[in-house]
Amino acid sequence: MTIVNYVGGNVYVTNEGFMSQTVSVDTESGQVVETVREADQTVDVQGKYLVPGLINAHTHIVMAADGRERAGQDVTLDTLVALQNLQDAIASGVTTIRDAGSTDNIDLKLASKIRQQRLQLPDIIGSGAALTMTGGHGSKIGMEVDGVDEVRKAARWNLKHGAQTIKLMATGGVSLDGEQPTDEQLSVEELTAAVLEAHHKGKPAMAHAQGTQGIKNAILAGVDSVEHAVYLDDETIQMLLDTNTAIVPTMAAPWQMLQHKDDIPAYMYDKASALWEAHQQSIRDAAAAGVNVVMGTDAGTSYNDFKSGPGVEIRLLASVGMTPEQVLLASTVRGAELLGVADRVGELAPGKDADMLILDRNPLEDLAVLTDAPRVIKRGQVVTGSLN
Repeated sequence: MTIVNYVGGNVYVTNEGFMSQTVSVDTESGQVVETVREADQTVDVQGKYLVPGLINAHTHIVMAADGRERAGQDVTLDTLVALQNLQDAIASGVTTIRDAGSTDNIDLKLASKIRQQRLQLPDIIGSGAALTMTGGHGSKIGMEVDGVDEVRKAARWNLKHGAQTIKLMATGGVSLDGEQPTDEQLSVEELTAAVLEAHHKGKPAMAHAQGTQGIKNAILAGVDSVEHAVYLDDETIQMLLDTNTAIVPTMAAPWQMLQHKDDIPAYMYDKASALWEAHQQSIRDAAAAGVNVVMGTDAGTSYNDFKSGPGVEIRLLASVGMTPEQVLLASTVRGAELLGVADRVGELAPGKDADMLILDRNPLEDLAVLTDAPRVIKRGQVVTGSLN
C-alpha cells in the first residue's frame, strides 16, 4: 500500500460544499482511503480546490466530431477514433463516460480493457449498439428492430455482450435527413420490452427522445433517463418528477451545429435552428421544477468534440438557470447515480476511485475552471498537469 496525502485543499463534499481536509489516496488500489496521518508522500494543495472527476453521461466514442460520417465503415478506424476521443475526454477532466451507441461493441471491449488494466482513460459505461426501428434515428450504426420480440432479443443480446446500459430511439432527430425530432419511432410497447430486460439485469435504460409525445412514451416505458428532452410541456415535466426520471439535455450538440452553418448539411442546420429556443426553455423549466438534470454532451456529433464539449455544456446548463452547485452535482454525483456506478465514482470518499481534479479556482465562483486544463488524477495516478 502506497499512500499519498493531499493536504490543505478545499475538498468538495456533496451536500456540504467545500471543506478544508486531507484526501488520502492508495495509489496501488487506486482508491480514496480513510485519512492517514503518516503517508508515503504528501502533496501540498493549499489554496486549491479538489472535486471528483467529471462524468459525461452521453457520448459516442466511435464518432469523429469533424462533420464526416465514418463510423461503422472500418472497425480499426473506429477504434482509433475512440481512443483519441477518450484521450481528449480525460484531458478535459472527464474520468467516466457513458457511451450511447457504438459500433462492433467497441465501447464494451474498451470498457473491459480500461478497467482491468487500469489504463489512464475514462471508464466507459457502454450500451453497445443503440436499438432503433428499421430506418429510424441512428440506424446507420444502430441495431434495427421492429416489434416487441425483436426489441427484447436485441436488448438481451447487448446485455449478453457486456452492455451496462440499454440505448433506445424513441423519436427522430436532427442529424438524419428525412425525419423530424417530433417523429415517434419505437412504440411504448417496444420501449418497455427493452427497459424490462435492462432492469431485470439491474442496468439502466436511456431513450433518445426529442419530441413531446416521444418523451412521454419513453417515460411511460420506464426509462431511467430521457436524452435531449427538447420539447417539454408542463405535463411531461410533471411525469418526469412523478417517476424520478432524469434528463440529459446535451444542449452542446445543437449549439455546436449553429456555430458551423457552412460546415454542415442545410437540413441539419435548419432543424437545430428550429428547436434551439424551445430546447433552452424546456431545460430551464425542467430545472426550475426540480427535475434531475445530468450533464452529457452527445460528444461525437458534428463539431461537438470530447475536449471542449463538457465546458460548453456546463456553460449552457448555467445559462438556463442552474446554480453552479447544481451544475457541479449534475457533472459528478448525479451522473454516477444515473449510470449505476455511484458505489465507485462521483464523490471523493473512502472506498471510491481516486478520480479527481485539482483546480486553481473555486468552481462555484467560476465554472469554467472545471474544464480549463485541470490537473487530472485517475485512480490515484496523475494523468495531466503537475502536482508541483
